[in-house]
Order: sequence, then C-alpha cells, then structure tokens
Amino acid sequence: MNQLSASASRLKAVAGLGQQIWLDNLSRDLIASGQLARWIADDGVQGVTSNPAIFYNAIRSDPAYRAALPALRAAFPEPEARFEALALPDVRAACDLFAPLYAASGGRAGFVSFEVAPRLAHDCAGTVADAVRLWAAIDRPNAMIKIPATEAGIAALEEVIYAGINVNVTLIFSATQLAAVRAAHRRALARRLEAKLSVQRIASVASMFISRVDAAVDALLPPAAAALRGKAAIAAARVAYHEFRNDAGFAIFTAFGATPQWLLWASTGVKDPAMRDVTYVEELIGADTVNTVPDATLAAFREHGEARLSLIEDVDQARAVLTQLGRHGIALDTIGNDLLRAGLTQFEQAHANLLALLA
Repeated sequence: MNQLSASASRLKAVAGLGQQIWLDNLSRDLIASGQLARWIADDGVQGVTSNPAIFYNAIRSDPAYRAALPALRAAFPEPEARFEALALPDVRAACDLFAPLYAASGGRAGFVSFEVAPRLAHDCAGTVADAVRLWAAIDRPNAMIKIPATEAGIAALEEVIYAGINVNVTLIFSATQLAAVRAAHRRALARRLEAKLSVQRIASVASMFISRVDAAVDALLPPAAAALRGKAAIAAARVAYHEFRNDAGFAIFTAFGATPQWLLWASTGVKDPAMRDVTYVEELIGADTVNTVPDATLAAFREHGEARLSLIEDVDQARAVLTQLGRHGIALDTIGNDLLRAGLTQFEQAHANLLALLA
C-alpha cells in the first residue's frame, strides 16, 4: 500500500464506523486549488464548517479575495454586504462539491455551514430573519445555517427548523444547553407534523465544544485532582452520546422520515501540548456523529490516527469522572455559561475585524 492510500485509509476508517469528518475551514483557495475535492475523494471528508474567524484569516491571506475588493467596495456600501458577496459564492461552490455525497447519502451528509451575524446572538427575531435570508441566498439543499446556543438562538432554532431550514447549533458547552437545544428541535418537528408538513431532509447538528471545556476545567483543578486533567470534555461527550443512543423519544419523528439531530464535536484541536494531538478525534468516534477538525488535526490523524468505536467505551467511568469533578467544586454548567459568553465575544470580535478588513 502506498503512503497516500495508507494515510487516507485512517480517515476513511472513521467513516466506516459511522462518523462523519468535517473540515473546520473554508476558503476560495481550498476550492480553486482542488484541495477540498482531494480531501473529499481521498480521505472521505463529508462536510465543511466556517465561522467569522475562519473567513477573516482566509480573506486576509488569500490574494484572490484581495483582488476582488476594489470592485466590491464600489458595488456595496456596507462591509457586511461585501463580506457576503465574497463568501457566499465559496459556500455555494463547496455545497456543489459535496452535492453528490448529499444525494448518495439521502440528505444525511455533505453539508456546508455558514453562520448568522454574531451581533444577532441575543436577538431571536433577527436570527430567524437572517437564517431565512441566508438560506435563500445560498440556495443549496446541503447548506446549513449556524446559530449559537444562546437563549435567543435556541428559540430561533425552533422557528428555523419549523421553516424547513438545516441548522448547525453552535457554541454548546454544557448538558443544560444541549437539553434545551434538543427540546427546541423536537418542538419544531412536532409543529411541522401538526401542520401536516414533511419532516424529511431537515438536518440539524448540535455542536458540543470539546477542547475549550477541558482548558477551562483544567485551569480550575486543584493539584489533588491532577488525574482528571484532559478528561472532562470527553466524559461529558460520552455521557451525551450514551443518552442520544438510548433515547426512544425520537422514534415518532423517525417514523415520519425525520433525521435525528446528530451530535457534532467542535473545537477538537488539542490545546494542551502534553496531550496526543489526535486525542479529540480518537476518543470521540461513534456512529451518527460528526467531528469537525481543523487542517492540522486532519493532517495528524491522516498520518497516525487510530479509528475505533471509542464513544461507547467506559460510560460508567465517564459518569464517575463527572461526579469527581463535582466533588472538586467544578460546576460544568457555570463553566459552560462562561465559555458561551467568551465564545460569543470571540466571534463578535472576529466579525468586527473581518468587517474592518473589508471597509
């Protein structure tokens, strides 16, 4: 077996276990160079996510974007309109690259995520309106609109799913957030059934952030709890996955052809240099889940990652880890709320930097 096929098989082995690997990156160069198409063909990458920070880095460094700016400044008075004029064609092009996979999977894979404006994080009506507008502007069935899991965002999720739009609910840091997201998703599907509307091919993922949780928890652990370092997020993910797999409540929607809201693991690049660089891929593999990885993590797993059904391992031990964290005064819901606020601030700043770049 040559080096390319050997390394590619590591990623394709993950797909063989029922998990989708999505790339946490999108740019014009990725598409125009053929790199994204190669990752789809050789490595089985099944989707793409984006956010303001990703596009800021892409637009700042890609000459193709800079060359287009003079004409866009003349055509669009507002920087936000210039941004969408730059980014949405790339979102459509990525959707088109994944269109064969989307069709072959029956609408269960091949998605490209694009985020509503971060300034709308606490504005339910504004989020709904922006999601509807972006869905129409992208005009691809395998687009997915990203909405943050704030109180307003979760309320908007219900309305956007009810409208038949695919949603990636992002910035989930706690079990309490996840429960609220799941409930809103089901309310929307129930409303569609009551209105005699189809619930088929309305996709949604619930994006649980991993490495940021561990970084926050590890910073609070006392020396006596050093054995718990790097374990909180994986434990929480395994418990969430166990509950997902054993939840019979979605069966009524499945009977009408609905797809469950899959768990997506986000922020899976390792932040602690003492950890194995593919930890948050290797330890979070399970059927009907997604892992969205940055380029470096994709390359690392391609080289030396090992695929196994790790999410179903040691669930009792995962619960024990969460119990031990509580005994050490680690309140995951409180940490989750802090991380949500920090995540919103980070994306708002990245969006502001992006608009300043385009001014």
